[in-house]
Amino acid sequence: ADRLGVAVRDEKGKYVILTGNQLGALMIDYILQMRKYKGNLPINGVVVKTIVTSSLGVEIAKSYGVGYLEVLTGFKYIGEKIKEFSEDGSYIFLFGYEESCGFLIGDYVRDKDAVQACLVAVEMAAYYKTKKMSLLDRLQQLFEEYGYYREEVVSFTLQGIEGQERIGRIMDFLRENVPEVVGGINIAVVKDYLQPTGLPKANVLHYTLEDGSWFCVRPSGTEPKLKIYFSVVGDSATDAEARLVRLRGAVLKIINGIE
Repeated sequence: ADRLGVAVRDEKGKYVILTGNQLGALMIDYILQMRKYKGNLPINGVVVKTIVTSSLGVEIAKSYGVGYLEVLTGFKYIGEKIKEFSEDGSYIFLFGYEESCGFLIGDYVRDKDAVQACLVAVEMAAYYKTKKMSLLDRLQQLFEEYGYYREEVVSFTLQGIEGQERIGRIMDFLRENVPEVVGGINIAVVKDYLQPTGLPKANVLHYTLEDGSWFCVRPSGTEPKLKIYFSVVGDSATDAEARLVRLRGAVLKIINGIE
């Protein structure tokens, strides 16, 4: 198995499914917490995530003094970084993940591995149970400490040659008409991965807003889809949800207006 899904029973007995972003953040926090406790947290440790994965894990890693790197979507790019680190000794790989529930702990293999991820998830749940906490309780603590993160992926299925042509027109339009404001928030940084970014060239556009929110647009590499990733951070769960609704609505209005 290569991917792991986890559901946690809440105080009302209802199961809550953790997202890949949430589970990854919990794992980063737990692994670094335990390494620090045992005194084996390396000074050149690093966490690697894809560009469409939440920034919550990054903020957690930074709080432990651990570095982070971003790679393109696809776990092969995380595997390539592990190979690079083993050859040049620049970093010690501690954890890699992507929002689509792929996780890797340590450099034992070079692809997402649900077996080791499952072991960490079970150990993590057992540890927090000794503290009379669930994974949901710890996630809430992380939100309170680092901000309430909320993510979503919206996909447009566009079949056939006409669909591919429309995807091309949408990407071309977005490149030629870079918005300055989306959902009432100024755009701070735009990355076009067809231009030099330090990563391999890819047909991907990434927009970071001044409030820390971001969205990313890319054609799927395996399906006839255009995928739009959204990530926001708010002061509360309600605030984060409102920010997500506003950002998603503004971006989809632009996308839907492109013929």
